[in-house]
Amino acid sequence: MNYRPLQNKIIIPVQRPFLWMLSFVVLLAVIALMIWLAFAYGQRAAGYDKAEVIIYIEDLERQISQLQSRNTLNERQAVILERNSTIDDGASEQLKVLLTKAQAESLELRKELAFYKSIVSPGDSKRSLTIQTIQLRPTATRGNYQYQITVIQQGRNDNLARGTIEVMLEGTEAGLTKTIKLTEISEEAVKPFHFGFKYFQKFSGTMTLPETFQPEFMRVQVKPNSGKLDPIDEQYSWADLTAGGE
Repeated sequence: MNYRPLQNKIIIPVQRPFLWMLSFVVLLAVIALMIWLAFAYGQRAAGYDKAEVIIYIEDLERQISQLQSRNTLNERQAVILERNSTIDDGASEQLKVLLTKAQAESLELRKELAFYKSIVSPGDSKRSLTIQTIQLRPTATRGNYQYQITVIQQGRNDNLARGTIEVMLEGTEAGLTKTIKLTEISEEAVKPFHFGFKYFQKFSGTMTLPETFQPEFMRVQVKPNSGKLDPIDEQYSWADLTAGGE
């Protein structure tokens, strides 16, 4: 019987360093793209998109320019009416009311413009959180209010600010001091608000007060996760927040 010697087959891989490097570069590009998309989504989820804000700033500037032109025209007409004794006082007073309203609207637009410009050009100062605005408006239902709280990050906003916001109403009920958490009276705030933003974030909803509760203050506590940001504990007069709305 004849035996044939076993032949071992050895497979020698062919190295292709160029293809390996190319695959590595492509993988890095895909990872970078995913990170950028996640960051862009996070900005939108936090209510901010820089390109959209820039467009909005340009729109505000156009509105202010139009109001200035309208105010100039109204001022000229008011002077003419005052000099012309044949025009009744009613028309002159109506024009003055329109002029005052337009000036107030222009002032509000300028404040809003300054706010958004501070976002896109934050400067080099230390990072800090600020409660920018609190808006409180009563609805047609008694004891029902719409609220909006805007928190911004000032200074060098290279990093996201994360944390929680708690809101409480302090007042009296049946002659006794009482504190009610927003989570108890608002469907949109069943738990403390969680924030995660680079520039600003708005929190809004509707709350319904108990019939026997008399609010005196709104207290807002901003609690950042990072020790590099100071927490905020501010108290606002209910009368000031609702002035002109009730």
